[in-house]
Amino acid sequence: MAKMNLYHKKQRYKMTLIGCAILMVAASLWFSFDIVDKVKEKEIDRIEQWADAVKRKSQLVNLTNNTFNELSSSLNLLKVRDQQKVEMWLVALEEINKPSDDYTFAVNILRQNNNIPIILTDMDENIVSSHNLDNLVTRIKEKINFAQPSLDRQVLDSLVRIAKRDSLISYIPRWKENHDPVILDIHEGEQQKAFYFDSLYFKTVKLEELQRNRDSLSEAFTRELIENDYLVPVLFMDQESRQLIASNIEGFATEDTTNLINQIILANDSIEVLIGDNQRGVIYFEYSPEIVQMELFPFVQFFIIGLFVLIAYLVFSTFRKAEQDQVWVGMAKETAHQLGTPISSLMAWNQLLEAQGVEKSITDEIDKDIDRLNTVTNRFSKIGSEAILKEENIVELIGNSIDYLRVRISKKIELNFTSERDEITGMANRSLLEWVVENITKNAVDAMDGTGKIDISVSQVEDQIRIDITDNGKGIESNKLKTVFQPGFTTKTRGWGLGLSLVKRIVEDFHKGKVYVLKSEVGVGTTFRITLKV
Repeated sequence: MAKMNLYHKKQRYKMTLIGCAILMVAASLWFSFDIVDKVKEKEIDRIEQWADAVKRKSQLVNLTNNTFNELSSSLNLLKVRDQQKVEMWLVALEEINKPSDDYTFAVNILRQNNNIPIILTDMDENIVSSHNLDNLVTRIKEKINFAQPSLDRQVLDSLVRIAKRDSLISYIPRWKENHDPVILDIHEGEQQKAFYFDSLYFKTVKLEELQRNRDSLSEAFTRELIENDYLVPVLFMDQESRQLIASNIEGFATEDTTNLINQIILANDSIEVLIGDNQRGVIYFEYSPEIVQMELFPFVQFFIIGLFVLIAYLVFSTFRKAEQDQVWVGMAKETAHQLGTPISSLMAWNQLLEAQGVEKSITDEIDKDIDRLNTVTNRFSKIGSEAILKEENIVELIGNSIDYLRVRISKKIELNFTSERDEITGMANRSLLEWVVENITKNAVDAMDGTGKIDISVSQVEDQIRIDITDNGKGIESNKLKTVFQPGFTTKTRGWGLGLSLVKRIVEDFHKGKVYVLKSEVGVGTTFRITLKV
């Protein structure tokens, strides 16, 4: 018969499938993490672009602020000059009102002031005169002509004077906010108040527009960059001073900066950015939650798939085992049925030998073999049926099995049986338990190549019966100890590897006991232990 080592083939198939599964999982993980790495690179690119935009807009805002500050300084200087010019003009006006032979210098000073608007009033702030407000008169005339184009000239002049006086009166409170009035001494103790406003150049529209643009730029810098909700949490800090440059973390100012930075550093490395010639910044950031989910997704996916495969495997294994059991049961019962006819024939032939006067010892041994065949037939017929357990003397049961085997194995094998007591009772099926002992003993004989020693002992420890079968054969390798009871496992050149599998089923399924390899060493021997309940 050709060698049929189903166990080794099964192991090879398992290792092949496991290897393929590992390769598939490794390939899937590599692909998933490659995608994650690419997404991480994209986020880092966005962070670096954000930092670069922050740096450039910060430079632009700083440049705008510097320009505005320089312009403001220049305009403040002009403002001081305007004040000085007003004071000189008022001094010249006082000189004009004094008796003198030469008013040339005073007149020249008065003529030089052609851009600073001035309103003169008495001490009760009644309008006396105004200077450099011709533009006001022009605007008033344009508005009146636009509203009533057909007015008489005298009426128009009268309305212009009234409107001008009202406008000048309305100017005085606003001008007071910028400058206190200057008291002007007129002749013979008379005094007047002089109200003035800065030159028109100082209040240009461009300066106001520059202020608005600066504020708008600063707001845009904060809104579009620093408060970017679509960016991952970022801290942009000066590397040396450790001052914050920008951050999109809400409530950052109230956080413990050191602890927050330490938490972010634990998650990811930082990015260094060159801010200026001798200034560097460092960016602390966290990856988005989607990155973490993408990293965990393959493991969750494999867990779900593995769980599904495991459930499917258990279900199909159960069905397959049930089918196999039905096949074994059918084959066993058919074997028992087929053995019935030759056994009956052997019994008849043995009776014929006895009638012919053949030596009785020979016919007695034949009867024993016929009884053994009946026992085997009985065993096979009971497979698939519920085993009936009865209280048996385990010592006597095993002793009978050993006596039967002793005369049927090699004389070079020493078979010893010991028991601490003559009677140890337990619930057992005599036929099946004898089968177990015979099967393990025969395996031990095969492991010793026809020469060696087998020790069988029975003992009772509390409520447990222990049956130890020890041989000094080849032993079992440590990596095979867990698989010796699996169908197909065998160390024989010719064998099916079903004996120990049947042993395990008889002991554990029928007798609710345990059978296992107690110890084994290659080249020394093996000890099998069977435990039953008292």
